[in-house]
Amino acid sequence: MNLLESLQMAGKTLLANKLRSALTMLGIIIGNASVIAMLGVGEAGQKFVNKQLESLGPNVLFILPGNRETQRISFEVPKTLVLADAQAIAAQVPTVVGVAPELNTRQVVTYRNRNTNASIIGTTPSFPKVREFEVAKGRFFTDIDIKRNNQVTVLGADLAERLFGTQNPIGEQLRIKNSSFQIIGVLEAKGSSLGANYDEAALIPLTTSANRLVGRNSPYGIALDYIVASARNSQSVDAAEFQITNLLRLRHKITGEDDFSIRSQKDALQIVGQITGALTIMLAAIAAISLIVGGIGIMNIMLVSVTERTQEIGLRKAIGATERDILLQFVIEAIILSAAGGLIGTVIGSGGILLVGALTPLKTEISPLAVAITVTTSGSIGLFFGVLPARRAAKLDPIVALRTT
Repeated sequence: MNLLESLQMAGKTLLANKLRSALTMLGIIIGNASVIAMLGVGEAGQKFVNKQLESLGPNVLFILPGNRETQRISFEVPKTLVLADAQAIAAQVPTVVGVAPELNTRQVVTYRNRNTNASIIGTTPSFPKVREFEVAKGRFFTDIDIKRNNQVTVLGADLAERLFGTQNPIGEQLRIKNSSFQIIGVLEAKGSSLGANYDEAALIPLTTSANRLVGRNSPYGIALDYIVASARNSQSVDAAEFQITNLLRLRHKITGEDDFSIRSQKDALQIVGQITGALTIMLAAIAAISLIVGGIGIMNIMLVSVTERTQEIGLRKAIGATERDILLQFVIEAIILSAAGGLIGTVIGSGGILLVGALTPLKTEISPLAVAITVTTSGSIGLFFGVLPARRAAKLDPIVALRTT
């Protein structure tokens, strides 16, 4: 019997038991759909996080108070960075073109009968350039506002809409804590980045934040939550990090371990890539269990099929069918079940990926490599789990098989 005849016979046998064949394929269908969907969503999630990190700016360095060990075990952020450190970095580090210190707090913001709890960010006029923000209306505060502790504020796009709706907020007064601030500008919407959403924040001069809202809590000047420095270009990031480290060690008179840490976008991308990659693999591995279960289902059904078709097998062997012919037929049936289930599961999984892309911010894509690997794996599983029943059928003694009722 040639391969074509074996394929035809296997197809007729499977079509004669449509419900059983469909239920046998169900495990493979679910497994394939789950693996493809999980891989697609995992890759989309990784791209989404990478895009969020890239929105910080390719040449940005974050200087944080306390070393990494201190940040890990301490509930309270140490006050080891001050405004003078930021000013020294801007003046003395040649590879840095901009520095934006930040002092953050949360306060109730009130305009007439509307109020909301918002993030209040004290910073300097260099903030828009360093963090790549544009002012949509009005202006950003200036060095004069910093020197005079002026009570002015620039609102994020979402906060401005929440408090003022379609009304132009420029020139209006609002209250932050117990102080009145004049609105001088509104930032363009940019969206959240790693949990920080400047669209829902109010930005005020750093000195005003320290004197009016937060208070001075360091004997060396205005304590900062962190300093953002922008390197000259992507090739200067490592040099900027080295120079900033040396400058701060000299300023803080450090001879042992640093009391600050510096993180770049590259570091964040590497860490996030490792985490999201591990999560994607874990999700795919969990989904792949369905493929194993589907393969076991195929083996069970094929074993039942061998028992039911004992007389058929005996008759075929009696009229000249070889063990190879019997083995080939049952293996082909198992492969057809797993391959068909794999193709159907691929369609369902691809549809799930497109649905997630349509309903969420994730930009999902169907990976041809993932589809090829998954379909090949499901076919291999069918072959692997179909061999045992096929060998059992091929080894049946024709005389014993014909006597079986």
